[in-house]
Amino acid sequence: MASLGVAVIGTGFMGKCHAMAWSHVRTVFGGNTEIRLEALCDTNAEIIKQKAAEAGFVRAETDWRQLIDDSRIDIVSISTPNNLHREMAVAFLAAGKHVWCEKPMALTLDDAVAMTAAAASSKAKTLLGYNYIRNPAIEHARKIILDGKLGRIVHFRGQVDEDYQADENVPWTWRSRLATGGLGVLGDLTCHLVSFAHYLVGDIAQVCADIDTVHKMRSVPGSEEKRGVENEDIAHAMVRFDSDATGILMASRAAHGRKNMIRVEVHGTKGMITFDQERMNELQLYVADEPAATRGFKTILTGGLHPPYGMFTPAPGHQLGFNELKVIECKHFVDSIERDQEAYVNFAEGLKIEKIIHGIAASAASRSWLDVR
Repeated sequence: MASLGVAVIGTGFMGKCHAMAWSHVRTVFGGNTEIRLEALCDTNAEIIKQKAAEAGFVRAETDWRQLIDDSRIDIVSISTPNNLHREMAVAFLAAGKHVWCEKPMALTLDDAVAMTAAAASSKAKTLLGYNYIRNPAIEHARKIILDGKLGRIVHFRGQVDEDYQADENVPWTWRSRLATGGLGVLGDLTCHLVSFAHYLVGDIAQVCADIDTVHKMRSVPGSEEKRGVENEDIAHAMVRFDSDATGILMASRAAHGRKNMIRVEVHGTKGMITFDQERMNELQLYVADEPAATRGFKTILTGGLHPPYGMFTPAPGHQLGFNELKVIECKHFVDSIERDQEAYVNFAEGLKIEKIIHGIAASAASRSWLDVR
């Protein structure tokens, strides 16, 4: 039996999510390739051994460089702060290891370019953590669009809001610095909207944008000092696609009461689709050529007829969640490795997203339309 040895770097929210995905991918989807949980890595020596044991990894590591030349490891999941992505990804790709890296891809556009070049020079596969588009509801929406049921696509509208920076008393952290956090809401949230837009409509070609920082100074924990927030809390952009469709992207990390609001609309000449991440097992479909007396939005509740929902549960209405989407994404990556095919979103496609979010920041600074291809 073939096997793939896995290392996960990071034990925070996304590190745990990756570890769960690797633990569950064969339970859910089966397959002939053994998944070996070789190493869990984090700098905190006090807790890493316990976390590695809890997650079922063979061993714990505190230095990620110890994994580079380890022949037992074939795949590395990178779930570290953004400023570490480039160094890690480039090193592992040079060693021939497949890389699954969380979004945003990199701290800077130059870093993303370097990572893409490293991927192009390696035989290894790459994947970025845009698991929201792995939702069976989104897969079904894409099928509806590709089948032409909405007609010609003319407009995309996306909104993503959270409130983790809404309170002015939230302390200053590494996320507030360009040198450690990079872009603000653009890197955290807007990139998800771009992934939806590209997956459902096609590549974005131009942007015209505005950004703002709501709370420009924040208190440093343990002192009376306040430091400036160097990145943005709010970002809005008008966009135009390669297809000449138009779009709007709206994002805020300072929207009180919003926890994970991602609302997407795709408008066509014959109908439209709407999706809300907070009701992630539903899709709303409007078809314009239905009889006027019964015309209206139809709710499609995902179930076994919307792959791969049925691999988790055969019962419609029983709901999938965020972690299940990560398992689906994990399966996609394993398939790409086994079949020697490119994954989506790989580093080359991820660079397109990076160009757009950095282009939005540049457009806001120049107060002008910019080409982001």
